[in-house]
Amino acid sequence: MDYSKTVNLPSSDFPMKANLPSREPQILQKWEKEDIYTLIQKSREGNELYILHDGPPYANGHIHLGHALNKILKDIIVKHKTMSGFKAPFVPGWDCHGLPIELQVT
Repeated sequence: MDYSKTVNLPSSDFPMKANLPSREPQILQKWEKEDIYTLIQKSREGNELYILHDGPPYANGHIHLGHALNKILKDIIVKHKTMSGFKAPFVPGWDCHGLPIELQVT
C-alpha cells in the first residue's frame, strides 16, 4: 500500500536521497586528508578542557546494544562540548587490570 499521497510534504528541488553509501567514504577520506580532527583541536587551544574518558567494553560478557548506546552517547557529549567551544579531545581508555598477565605472556 502506498501512503505517499496521504502525507502533506513540501515540494523541493533538493534531492531527497543523500546517497550516503557512496558519499560517506568520500567525506571520511576528505576529513582524513585535511586532518580535520587536528584542526578542530588546534582551534580550541587555550579553551576550557573537557575530557570524557571512553573505557573499553567489559570483557566478561557478549557485546550488546548497550555497548553501542554507550559509545553513541559519549560521542554526542564530546561533540556537543567541542561545538560549545570546549577543547574536548576524544580520549579512549583501556583495560589495565590484566596488565600483569599480559606482561607475563610477552
